[in-house]
Amino acid sequence: MESLYGILHGLAVAIQPTHLLYTLIGVFIGTMISHLPGIGPSAGIALLIPVTFGMDPITALMMLTGIYYGCMYGGAVTAILLNTPGDAAAVMTVLDGYPMARRGRAAAALAIAGVSSFIAGMIGVTCLSFVAVPLAAVALHFGPTEYFALIFFALSTVGALNGNSIAKGMMAVFMGLGLATIGIDLQSGVPRFTMGLSQLQDRVSFLVVVVGLFAIAEVSRMVEGTLGGTLHSVKVEGKLWFTKKEWRRARPAIFRGTAVGFLCGAAPGLGGTLAAMLSYVLEKKISKHPEEFGKGAVEGIAAPEAATNADTCGAFVHLLALGVPGSGATAVIMGAFIMYGIQPGPMLFHTQPDLVWGLIASMYIGNIMLLVLNLPLVGILSKILYVPPGILLCLILGIASAGVYSFNNDVFDLYLALAFGVLGYLFRKLDVPKAPLLFGLILGHTLEQSFRQALTISNGDPTVFFRSPIAAGLLLCAAVMVAASVWSKRRPVKELQQAEERIAQQRLAEEQR
Repeated sequence: MESLYGILHGLAVAIQPTHLLYTLIGVFIGTMISHLPGIGPSAGIALLIPVTFGMDPITALMMLTGIYYGCMYGGAVTAILLNTPGDAAAVMTVLDGYPMARRGRAAAALAIAGVSSFIAGMIGVTCLSFVAVPLAAVALHFGPTEYFALIFFALSTVGALNGNSIAKGMMAVFMGLGLATIGIDLQSGVPRFTMGLSQLQDRVSFLVVVVGLFAIAEVSRMVEGTLGGTLHSVKVEGKLWFTKKEWRRARPAIFRGTAVGFLCGAAPGLGGTLAAMLSYVLEKKISKHPEEFGKGAVEGIAAPEAATNADTCGAFVHLLALGVPGSGATAVIMGAFIMYGIQPGPMLFHTQPDLVWGLIASMYIGNIMLLVLNLPLVGILSKILYVPPGILLCLILGIASAGVYSFNNDVFDLYLALAFGVLGYLFRKLDVPKAPLLFGLILGHTLEQSFRQALTISNGDPTVFFRSPIAAGLLLCAAVMVAASVWSKRRPVKELQQAEERIAQQRLAEEQR
């Protein structure tokens, strides 16, 4: 009942004209960003955080959150029309979305993706509403020991389950933790690893890291794709809907994908990529027509899209209830929370009820807005794909530079963002996941402080982390997740490799034509 009252209270907050307007702006911007291959929600949110300076926190966070699920909602457009996944999660949508579009069913494929995303989003927000409060009540019993174990568990699963290599994932985590140590040590007041630069004494700005690591680095991928001539568009033609037969096949896949996606989102570190892969594998396993997958199967579009959008809602469970981001994008949003002086976590439901319930309620409204935007207007919105690459890339770099400079009005931040852009480019070339580094940077400070506080309370006794049942259980879960990650990756990675091979074959066939 508390959750039900919270939802009703949140709707009263969310339907205020200003909040409705900025929710619409957020989901619209997110939809537009999703039409830009390679510019994901993390980069999009980071680019627009400076725009929210001076705004009411509730309004700003509603808009930033709208950008997040708006990006995930419309991410199928480039996958279906361009045969180019905007992010890793969209790789599975490419497998059947692009072949279906090549058969003249591009509009139907987009409609299936839109309806799947809407249903999964509404179910996911409902689950978020009723799961977050009990989880927050449990989290009230957390102390420094439990928080250390929780963050350790989150970072372990992120490092182990992101990307195709555990070693690369863990390396990225430790790089993020290393960046988190830069600045003034709170205990001693001594500068650490600043190399004598006064700009680094106030820690490395997450905005600079995100813009460089995602936006600037991903521009290079678009440049390579444009120069290599690998971007092939498909015009949206025909009636923007699907047949009754296609709906009967898609409907059960949507609900199964929603369940898989929300569970993956609620588990720290799994993320939308693994959710999309697992849902695709599940549908292919239980399908009566597995030979159709990869050739335009409706289930191959509905399940991954539902899983990706349900994962978005699941990721907010950890952010709001525990103060631990569940994905790279929610890590950026958590940075926005902190920038406004708001600490996500169990007390948020008591100290900021208007914010937390208004934010959840705005996701209901935002999903309805997205359905309206993505179905009737998809033909118009897809025109952004035909903007000359030179103009598009200049706009992206201009927005990125302005956002970074306006944060501190310091040219040093531009050079630092460029350095992280080079690092992001190398990460992409070496197949190193970026999300673990961002997690390490955001959570590293809290991890260190919780570790120090726990040892101070126990007079330096390390067994304090095993005397607490919650902490011991979380540390055990971390060990199990790392140990099981090799097994859990075998089949999904194989499917992903096959997906990439099929995409390459399709592109080669298009070039030959």
